[in-house]
Amino acid sequence: MTKQEVRRETTRSAILAAAQDRFGALGYQHVTVDDIAADARVAKGAIYHHFSTKADLFEAVLQSVASRILADVQSASTQQPDILAAIFAGNRAFFASCANPQFAQIFLKDGPSALGWHRWRKIDESYFGGMVRNGLLAAIRVGVIAERPINPLTRLILGAITEAAIDCANSDDFGATAKGYVEGLEAILNGLRPTPPCK
Repeated sequence: MTKQEVRRETTRSAILAAAQDRFGALGYQHVTVDDIAADARVAKGAIYHHFSTKADLFEAVLQSVASRILADVQSASTQQPDILAAIFAGNRAFFASCANPQFAQIFLKDGPSALGWHRWRKIDESYFGGMVRNGLLAAIRVGVIAERPINPLTRLILGAITEAAIDCANSDDFGATAKGYVEGLEAILNGLRPTPPCK
């Protein structure tokens, strides 16, 4: 990296960190580009050099948050003895990570309204859809889930998790609300086990 590239990356990182703190604490609608520039100690023009609009900056922050959540989920999943335990652990880790107030505010509360539902869903699917699909395929392959059409099954499970997380973020007690959803989702997944043949 050249010195100029290092400076550019350092400035971008400072802007993203300041933006995440502001968006996470106050919400998208209550943050201005001037606020972020002041916190990052850069000129307002420096922000627009890296991000075309406030929404563009917010999307970059949201994708950074999604990456952090995904890393938490993957870390929890890989430590499990079998695929269904990995899916359950990943599901619990997703809700635990989303309970972070900054993450909940940015990804679940403001994401759909700031970026529009369609764009936000695309991001959600790009980070978590493949993981859900691969987990379900692996479970089907080893026989712990009955074989079913994978695309609708993936959308149903991902949609249920996403809607549950949004409801948790907008509730008075994220943890207590999440507990019921986690148990419910595990019951749904257990219900997908193959039916034993009649004797």
